[in-house]
Amino acid sequence: MAYKLEPLERSFGAVITEINLVNIQDSDFDSLYSDWLKYALLIFPQQHLTNEEQINFAKRFGEMEYDISELSNVKKDGSVRDPSNDDYVKMLKGNIEWHHDSTYMPIQAKGSVFTAHTVPSSGGETGWVDCRASYAALENEMKEKLKNLNAYHSYEYSQKERYGHKSKEESEFSGYGFDVDPKPLRPLVKTHPETGIKCLTIGRHIYKIPGMEDDEARSLAKELEEFSLSNQEWIYHHNWKKGDAVIWDNRCLMHQACPWNYEEPRIMFHSRIAGDKSSELALNH
Repeated sequence: MAYKLEPLERSFGAVITEINLVNIQDSDFDSLYSDWLKYALLIFPQQHLTNEEQINFAKRFGEMEYDISELSNVKKDGSVRDPSNDDYVKMLKGNIEWHHDSTYMPIQAKGSVFTAHTVPSSGGETGWVDCRASYAALENEMKEKLKNLNAYHSYEYSQKERYGHKSKEESEFSGYGFDVDPKPLRPLVKTHPETGIKCLTIGRHIYKIPGMEDDEARSLAKELEEFSLSNQEWIYHHNWKKGDAVIWDNRCLMHQACPWNYEEPRIMFHSRIAGDKSSELALNH
């Protein structure tokens, strides 16, 4: 192994140094991929990847859901978006709630590469939580309860209904336009297709659980989320520095964006790796 790996003091995650992500030999990549499956989050300080280099790195992990997307509160003319009344900023704020990417799509994402190009003076961290560890720690009674339960996921719900808005014109639902019908149905407990480890699939996009009243379903989803956030060893927040890159396993980690002073610019780039249809396709497709 030609790089240096330092595990975080958590149930997951590692910092990788002494590596150039632009020129990884196949043998080193095989080792890196194995470490990614083990640690679920790999952090690469000060890589300063171009967009093309980021895409090329992400593609080594699988087919792409999309190559790259800018997550930024900065307009093309360089001005900062209105922090109080801009639809795109509202979408960014929605990401403050814990979630897995693309659970509201027919195929859940495999993972993501994220890079920092402009960072605010404080705040704006990204957090992850280990849903393998939280599932493993559940009482057997809860594991039995969850065994056959599935949940519908909806981006429209999480951006609109959670904020109490009644129409799309006045709602927070204005971002990706990825919401689909029928809403994807996913197990609350999934088995990771490559490691065989069970983990929770929960987060803000859940809005209904078949066989439960809506209030009961939302209460259970909240209970599982709060339990997953109850142990600091299962949570890590990364304080970004310009040039940092990370890749995480979306199949077993939830993540969140943290707020910052939205009058300050923050420019990040996100490359999303597509899930395998054989394991990440919703149950109702």
